[in-house]
Amino acid sequence: MCLISGIANQWLSLCRKPPAVPLLQTGIDIPPESAREGLPGGGGGGTGTIRRGIGSAISGMRTLNRNRQLLWFTFLAGLVLAGNTIGLAAFHYIDWITQPDILVSYARDFLLGFATLFCLVYLLAGLVLSISSKDEGTVFFFEGLILAKKYLKAILSWSLVLALTGILLFYIWFYFFCWLPPDLRFLNILGPFSFISNTITQFPFNWTLDRDMLTEFPGYGGRSLLLWIYPFGFMEALPILAINLLLFILTPFIIPLIVLEQKTLREAVRGSFGMMKKTWIEVASCVIFLGIVVFGVFLTYLLVQAASGMVSPYETVTHHPPGTWIALGFLYDLALVIFAFVVATVGGIAALDLYFSAKSGQMAGSPEPEPHI
Repeated sequence: MCLISGIANQWLSLCRKPPAVPLLQTGIDIPPESAREGLPGGGGGGTGTIRRGIGSAISGMRTLNRNRQLLWFTFLAGLVLAGNTIGLAAFHYIDWITQPDILVSYARDFLLGFATLFCLVYLLAGLVLSISSKDEGTVFFFEGLILAKKYLKAILSWSLVLALTGILLFYIWFYFFCWLPPDLRFLNILGPFSFISNTITQFPFNWTLDRDMLTEFPGYGGRSLLLWIYPFGFMEALPILAINLLLFILTPFIIPLIVLEQKTLREAVRGSFGMMKKTWIEVASCVIFLGIVVFGVFLTYLLVQAASGMVSPYETVTHHPPGTWIALGFLYDLALVIFAFVVATVGGIAALDLYFSAKSGQMAGSPEPEPHI
């Protein structure tokens, strides 16, 4: 936790303006009239909506900087995804030994994904409740987790929907690009053999190390289980994680509607899509802003590569770096992942800020009657 707190302090140390909405009012000064501009009509467009989206991200940074208790969400979410990676690695190790039926593999992957998403959705519900339950003062994340128990049924149902949708999209994504004819391979820019995949095979990521390396350790025989977890298990988890992140981005208001307004899952889904129609520009600008931040930090791998090339130009190569450079690469990857989790926490806080902005816009305008279900 000290490492996470230090990173947050370095990147998120911004001054905070006293909020009008508890802990979540954006830090950019926006007049009340312009803050509601365009919301009832479906986004409105213009620099005001983009500014509000970026302001929500900055407000999330300030909130996290003032309430380090929320870093427990970062830490626990990291543990959940680490467990997912270890689980995938164990499944692939078992497959390598036993060669099970393909339907068994699909069912097993679904159950692991469902367990992972349930934990993440529950943590997100705790984050929302912990922030919303305090008018002022310190936010206590574990209080939010306790309050989230009241909504366990809805959280389970929503996790099941996300798991089914996520694994279906994953297999569509994977097999679509695998079956592309040669003359359409240019579409693979976002596929499993894209530029990103080629990039993460290189040092310092080393996510496709030669399987002949480190397969034997003194003291026991057989293939090293550590290699199944890192880098192979981690690389397997990345595309599934990216798809689930996309699903969370497309449905950012479902959890607030469930835990703050006691909506049923069906009502929350309909309400979330209705709010997204009004605030999609703000949501998109917030996501793009945070994505640019993460991508900018990701590009520091070029500096690490350049340093390794200057120090050991003939040793640090794509697939066979020596042990010292593998260890340094692992530490770099760990720091990068921690930073990404901190930004994901900021994104969860910003989603709640956008939710309150959308609600205030609905109340300021003429609200549309909500259909009965």
